[in-house]
Amino acid sequence: MSSFLPAVAQQLFRDIQKTYQETSQIPDDLLIALKFVFGSCALQALDLVDQRSVTCVSSPSGRKVFQVTGGSGRLYTCFLSCHYCPCPAFAYTVLRRNEGLLCKHILAVYLCQAVGVTQQESVSDQQMSMLLSGADVL
Repeated sequence: MSSFLPAVAQQLFRDIQKTYQETSQIPDDLLIALKFVFGSCALQALDLVDQRSVTCVSSPSGRKVFQVTGGSGRLYTCFLSCHYCPCPAFAYTVLRRNEGLLCKHILAVYLCQAVGVTQQESVSDQQMSMLLSGADVL
């Protein structure tokens, strides 16, 4: 888990992962905790998880980023290593107003990892360089 997140959020993701591995579902108490900790973006993030909208893109050099297809179909390249998403909600709610820990796209990445439904995509180092420079290569 990322050191950018409070301990309570990290523990919540661990609890979701453990319970999901045992039962293949997220119980109501953990869903309520998600809503409490992350607010209104929790439900939207769960919808992205259900749609399998998260892809981990990795290259031979070990670099990796996450691409999330938003509800509108737009592709967002998220960086967990620095806790960043280029979406307007992240800029406004997280960075500008400091009203949330993260946006629905980054939350969906954490949730997909916890329940093991992250899609995997391998690209060349050159493709990763293009992706990191802002070009959508996938």
